[in-house]
Amino acid sequence: MHKELDPRAAVETLTGPGGPFELVEETVLGRPLPVFGTRARALHELLAGSLAHAGRDYLVTADRRMTYAEHARQVASLAKALREQYGVRAGDRVAIAASNSPEWIVTFWATVAIGAVSVGFNAWWSARELEYGLAHATPVLVVADAKRAALLPSATPVLSIETDIPRLATSHPDSPLPTAAVEEDAPAVILYTSGTSGRPKGATHSHRNLLAVVQYHRFNDALMAAHGDPADPCDRAYLLTLPLFHIASLHNLAVPRLATGSKVVLHQGAFDVDRLLSLVERERVTHWGAVPTMARRLLDHEDLTSYDTSSLTSFSLASAPSSPQFKARLRDKLPFASALVDSYGLTESCTAISAASPLDLEAEPGTLGRPIVGVRLEIRDAHGKPVPDGVEGEVCVRSMYTMLGYWGDEEATAAAIREDRWLHTGDIGVFEHGRLRLSARRSDLIIRGGENVYPAEIETVLAEHPGVAEVLVTGLPHPDLGQEVAAVVVTRDEAAPSEDELRAFVAERLAYFKVPAHWRITPDPLPRNATGKVMRAKVEF
Repeated sequence: MHKELDPRAAVETLTGPGGPFELVEETVLGRPLPVFGTRARALHELLAGSLAHAGRDYLVTADRRMTYAEHARQVASLAKALREQYGVRAGDRVAIAASNSPEWIVTFWATVAIGAVSVGFNAWWSARELEYGLAHATPVLVVADAKRAALLPSATPVLSIETDIPRLATSHPDSPLPTAAVEEDAPAVILYTSGTSGRPKGATHSHRNLLAVVQYHRFNDALMAAHGDPADPCDRAYLLTLPLFHIASLHNLAVPRLATGSKVVLHQGAFDVDRLLSLVERERVTHWGAVPTMARRLLDHEDLTSYDTSSLTSFSLASAPSSPQFKARLRDKLPFASALVDSYGLTESCTAISAASPLDLEAEPGTLGRPIVGVRLEIRDAHGKPVPDGVEGEVCVRSMYTMLGYWGDEEATAAAIREDRWLHTGDIGVFEHGRLRLSARRSDLIIRGGENVYPAEIETVLAEHPGVAEVLVTGLPHPDLGQEVAAVVVTRDEAAPSEDELRAFVAERLAYFKVPAHWRITPDPLPRNATGKVMRAKVEF
């Protein structure tokens, strides 16, 4: 039974003076910020600490199990090989271009533990996008599975995730755990966002960022315990279904669970309800964070009652918006959705900016909840001035979790992170009664099945086609994916390209989920206002 406890009092006890998660003010990148006073300073410290859970399972798939001890041995062996055989040094980038696997995670830990930077390439990128990533991040080495390796330029130094990584992870079985002399604010990870201006941007996260996220998750565990939850975090099992090149799976699951001794259950391959629920049943999964598309497919499944999902005590939605009506359907149809929670965050924010508890969603169905511990949130007007509660404006946040900036792009970094390290999200929202509600996501953003798609990136590619004079890309509603990509193409005087031709042109250059599913090809110019800007609201599909 949960204790009757004032939530604010519990938070103050945990984060106040002398508390295990005491917040203190320190100088971070030249600015004072609240940080956790008790914390690790480099990611290799988490790896060393994980041996406290040596005999427990860390990574489990449908056909494999890896204990914490085995994981540490493999990371140590691979780290030695990266240093001594491949010359990887602190600050070097090692890119991972692969679908989810235990080897992905072992490679990540071996990279960051020696002070190098792990670069997560989007596994759905086209050959052209991969080539861009190579030129942008300049990795000294790429770890790739066979499917992605086939798309890389022939001169790229590649280690195979199917053969090389298993070999190197066992070739030095007696190696000590790696360490590295790195600063807290040294880069540790680069993850790519879709490009608002036509090219993906590399959000760069530091050791401090990821270790702060770890403390945030441990704080949540402590808060649950304060409210009477008897479960030991070690006994929890977390289902990982989203790609590891997302903060949801890497920063907020694989990394913090190494620190808490919990089990990570890795679902591999395409999303399949039966295979997934079989894993939930077999591994007694307790926590699962899904995108709305996955939740919709659960609702559409013929029979969920044939699986024992009684172990699932936490079910959350992330990465894409969902309506209060949809959440109500989930609670009504899925037995484990009774404790449904929601959250809001960005790749740039490293973890959630705000989180909504079941009580928050009951009180205000459309809310995205309250700012998480250590986050200061303001709604600002077009001039950057804070507005009163209840007034709409841009969501701006300031915290120890915020990325360092965009790799190799000072201009984009300056536009996103401004005075005193306030992150300007570009999202429009309202803050009222201590809770955040979004009015609109970043300008014209399309969210297809949890993947962010920026029209500008697709428009830039289509504009390269010689038969295209103008183009506008937008999102259309879709019952399963949330949105699908649609394009209006204005042709030149010459022979108009066909829909099939344009689709193939985009597919050759961009990931499959960015290829428009709906097309309108026309000789008529796009409607523009007096300043020459396209009036998107007047474009018909």
